[in-house]
Amino acid sequence: MPLILASRPNVYSGSPLNRMAERREDKQWIETALASPDSLFVPVWRARNLVRGADGQNAEAVYLTGEAAATLQMAGGPWSFLGQLDGRAVFAVDISTADDPVPLLPAEIGTFVDLRAVGGGRLPPGDASVLAHARGLMHWRVKNRFCGVCGAPCEARTAGHMMQCTQCDTQHFPRTDPAVIMLVHRGDSCLLGHSTRFPNSTMYSTLAGFVEPGESLEEAVRREVLEEVGVEVGEVNYHSSQPWPFPANIMLGYYGEALTERITIDPTEIKDARWFTRDQIRDPAAHGFQLPRMDSIARRLIEDWMAAG
Repeated sequence: MPLILASRPNVYSGSPLNRMAERREDKQWIETALASPDSLFVPVWRARNLVRGADGQNAEAVYLTGEAAATLQMAGGPWSFLGQLDGRAVFAVDISTADDPVPLLPAEIGTFVDLRAVGGGRLPPGDASVLAHARGLMHWRVKNRFCGVCGAPCEARTAGHMMQCTQCDTQHFPRTDPAVIMLVHRGDSCLLGHSTRFPNSTMYSTLAGFVEPGESLEEAVRREVLEEVGVEVGEVNYHSSQPWPFPANIMLGYYGEALTERITIDPTEIKDARWFTRDQIRDPAAHGFQLPRMDSIARRLIEDWMAAG
């Protein structure tokens, strides 16, 4: 099968921010930006993002400035410098210590929602990317308050991009776990599975798994497919990648050409797996299944494979 190229950027990628890593060590510049009424603040509350119009078809990210931003800073939660947007500094701030974030915000400014509920086409691409960036970085800040080496408290450095142990001086940096996600195909059919983790009982999606130490990405594709469904994979071709801060992954998308067809599932990981034809995927409802969510790279892999057929 010819190489299938990505037809468009994945959701949560293509950030409009200039990350300006060179400013992270400039304490005076960061302090000035924090105090500036022109700076933008992206609040995160218990892994949820602040969005306006979440109940409609067209949602948008809420960036706070001025008094509203100052109130969030006084909440005392972790914060990090994300970069600049059109020349204005952008900071993420976690306000999860507040039992109710509403009193901290201007009236009717928006609601805190799971980003995945609005990310698939309802948010502008730039907004989705910035909110994902903020969510992922704040997750790391909240989960890494103590040193993994000696257990002592850590203090934030480099504008929230490094945590340094107050006792042994070990430096801890944001963690992103690589995971391969692959559409296995053979002839006019592709292999989709229903994971034990899927909340939707009729959704079938591409297979996926974490990369193990000492393993290439192509090897991870072949190993995961063999472990989960017992199918051997030969040629593996890269498609695209996607930031997936739910909570801290980078999804590396591939196509894999199946050498065998017989399916033997691992019941601890997969409830069911089947070969689906292009005709079935064109009308999933008629065949009793659903495709993965629109914001996922899994859906992109399927759609681009369909378009190439």
